[in-house]
Amino acid sequence: MQLNFSQQMKMSQQMKLAPRMIQSMEILQLPYMALQERIEQELEDNVTLIADGTKKEESETERDLEIERARDEATEKQTDEKELVVDSDHGNDDDFERLSEISKDWPDDDFAAESRPSANRISDSMDRHSDMISNVETTPQTMHDYLLEQFHFFELSAELRAFGEYLIQNLDNHGRLQSSLPEIVQVYGGPISHDQALDVLEHIQHLDPPGVGARDLKECLLLQLTPEMMYHDILAVLIGDHLDDLGNNRLPLIARKTGYSIDLIKDSMEEMRHLDPFPGRKFEVRQVQNVTPDLEVVQEDDGKWVVKVIDEYVPDLKISRKYRTMLRNGVDEATKEYIKKKIDSAKWLIESIEQRYSTLKKVAQAIVDHQTAFLESGPEFIQPLKMQQVADQVKVHVTTVSRAVDDKWVQTPRGLFPLKRFFGGGTKTASGEDVAWGIIRIKLQEIVDGEDKDKPYSDDALVTEMAKLGYELARRTVTKYRKKMNIPSSRQRRQY
Repeated sequence: MQLNFSQQMKMSQQMKLAPRMIQSMEILQLPYMALQERIEQELEDNVTLIADGTKKEESETERDLEIERARDEATEKQTDEKELVVDSDHGNDDDFERLSEISKDWPDDDFAAESRPSANRISDSMDRHSDMISNVETTPQTMHDYLLEQFHFFELSAELRAFGEYLIQNLDNHGRLQSSLPEIVQVYGGPISHDQALDVLEHIQHLDPPGVGARDLKECLLLQLTPEMMYHDILAVLIGDHLDDLGNNRLPLIARKTGYSIDLIKDSMEEMRHLDPFPGRKFEVRQVQNVTPDLEVVQEDDGKWVVKVIDEYVPDLKISRKYRTMLRNGVDEATKEYIKKKIDSAKWLIESIEQRYSTLKKVAQAIVDHQTAFLESGPEFIQPLKMQQVADQVKVHVTTVSRAVDDKWVQTPRGLFPLKRFFGGGTKTASGEDVAWGIIRIKLQEIVDGEDKDKPYSDDALVTEMAKLGYELARRTVTKYRKKMNIPSSRQRRQY
């Protein structure tokens, strides 16, 4: 077998995204607040980009240093090459003589005195630092820190105290052990026996909040029972021996096994609702994000619904006249190249933002035109809609529609909704009419809410009831949406 090298010509087509197209897609996908941040960052990075109606023009003189640095970079290589050529006739003695002359002109004492801050300056700096510290938000205490503070009050040996601290760190955010106790002892690797580990765990289980240190749900609930609690003995039996039956609402079975009446079991279950299955959850810090709408839907006098893009806080961008003039008047090549690059970048950004507004408005208007019944009559009148339908109407690719609606919110007279809320598939009624899955959910919830809780509908019965309303659905479809809506099964919904 021989290996030969040869040259061949081959034609092929490849699709490559230009930088401008990539930037345009990124800008289109940005929500309102993220767009503001992007513009602010570009205003800081690009000296040729200014916000109309602001003081950017006044601050341009302060940013001229960037142009000077660009000019210096162009000649830096030439300067470095010249400096690398060292004159061998001049020794190091001349350099030491120059340094000694400089030291005479700048005595150490005078320099130190001039650089030493004054007392007033130190006081002002300390005041600013104090104000900054006082305005910093206090970090909330974690569950682990709260438990460690309490655990240190126990009188334990150093070995047990160290293992107890390790055990507390192995609690999950709900306050339960993440692994079994023997596994934790094995991973810990210290001289701790199983009995010693149990003793430390019992100490932790006496800490506040009640229920921490439990190994499962049953132990978590039992740890929260107190002798003063109503139905204490009954709850101990129900939780200890019949917790699974309680979860599946098998009250008659529990009554037969325990001899308790169903009314007594129900009263005990009401008392059990005061127990917390996740005692560590109260320490979780959940960030609440404010939603800012990107669009607003208003109804005009003729009854037509019109979409308006919210851009009142987005500045109007333009390219600085100063740097345009510098290009026309002529500057050195390095500065010219730097300014031209920044101006092109500013143009791309401005065009991308304008294209974002245009595309977003067209897509949103197409959605609103299709969902007029939703705006006029309510969520139960939402229509099936797919992104491909909007893409065909607006004459863009479906991925463009996906980017346009991603993380975008619209303010309507019926409330604030994500744009994705208006998309969804559906089915056909018995009369052949298209109906959205959102309406199916609403009707299903109405049937469940109106059923006789002594004899709740099974999934087969729900299929029959939906068919009476004209919605022909399979049983698996009803079961699927019942679970998605967190509707319990008929056995769990039954009231005794």
